[in-house]
Amino acid sequence: MARAGLTRDRLIRAGAELADRVGFDQVTLSALARQFEVQVASLYAHLKNSQDLKTGIALLALEELADRAADAVAGRAGKDALTALANVYRDYAHEHPGRYAAAQVRLDPETAAAGAGVRHARMTRAILRGYDLTEPDQTHAVRLLGSVFHGYVTLEMGGGFSHSAPDTQETWSRTLDALDALLRNWPPA
Repeated sequence: MARAGLTRDRLIRAGAELADRVGFDQVTLSALARQFEVQVASLYAHLKNSQDLKTGIALLALEELADRAADAVAGRAGKDALTALANVYRDYAHEHPGRYAAAQVRLDPETAAAGAGVRHARMTRAILRGYDLTEPDQTHAVRLLGSVFHGYVTLEMGGGFSHSAPDTQETWSRTLDALDALLRNWPPA
């Protein structure tokens, strides 16, 4: 019988907190069982395996990010919306590094379609409507933004920019200025 008080939601949230402390790659059912002082077998009443736990953490992270992004971009357009969205990703990554890593996990198509990743794509496309981009350029721009946001955050968090001036915040601001200028002057095919 499962230990009283353990639920799938509680275990996934605890797994997300563990990921933020020790890194997403270190999250296992064994580590989670130790945290709750139960046998690993007790967790199988709520989770199929470690991959199920990690998928749950990824879905939680995507939902949290989508909620933050929706709040941040509401009522904004153009560069203000772009900056708000970018800052949500960067701030979330710094506040929740394990969850941010989880949000980058590739999900199977069915799980991805049912998760908050779809909301992220819609918000990004809504922001890009302010730049008057049509297909296929809009898809190219979505991919560009995702690459720049994730690439910058990953390098920054890995210490890739800590060896020289200027400050990373200044570079981040300039990067967003450059993205805005590029989106306003998107090159023809």
